[in-house]
Amino acid sequence: MTTPPSSPPPLRSPEQLGGGPGRTVVVATHNAKKAIELRRVLAEEGLEANVIGLDECHPYPEPAETENSFEGNALLKAHAAALETGHLAVADDSGLAVDLLNGMPGVRSARWSGPDATDEANLQLLLRQLADTDDEQRTARFVCAMALVTPDGREWVVHGEMLGRLVLEPRGGNGFGYDPIFVANHHCRTNAELSPAEKDAISHRGNAVRALIPALRAVLEETL
Repeated sequence: MTTPPSSPPPLRSPEQLGGGPGRTVVVATHNAKKAIELRRVLAEEGLEANVIGLDECHPYPEPAETENSFEGNALLKAHAAALETGHLAVADDSGLAVDLLNGMPGVRSARWSGPDATDEANLQLLLRQLADTDDEQRTARFVCAMALVTPDGREWVVHGEMLGRLVLEPRGGNGFGYDPIFVANHHCRTNAELSPAEKDAISHRGNAVRALIPALRAVLEETL
């Protein structure tokens, strides 16, 4: 997990954010791309909300991802963010499940190469583990569990998947993680070769975000 900046900006007030606390959604991550993705999908759905990431909040003790399931880790992070910020919180846990590896890396996807893992180190380790395999053997899926938690403790969890296969030569400069070697079913380009909009339309996270929209819409409408 990325360490918060040493001098983070102060948590903005509801007035500065353009609405009451219930109209602000904290995405419990320091990955700015995830907050941007949620903003984009909400805008497409006609939902108005102030979406911020953890770098725009006062730092707080973030929970370790100690659960053995994507759902459990997503709920851990969302409950902590809702409690600490007083805002609606969305968190996800996602990863790559490779059939040849019995569903691994799974919940360890971000730490596959060790506690100090980087995207590149994880990618190279997986490629070594898949060396000398045939195309038809390298089936895989991206899995995402996404949680929404309100400051009063209500919770919702949805899931999204993207089925595909892995290639042994990384391609593309977009995305992150294992995107350069993942080709979704019915596609010939890797996720890293897709535009953000193209990836959103088929991705596990995009599917999970869209599945979360009914619950998020209902909660946001409570604040009108």
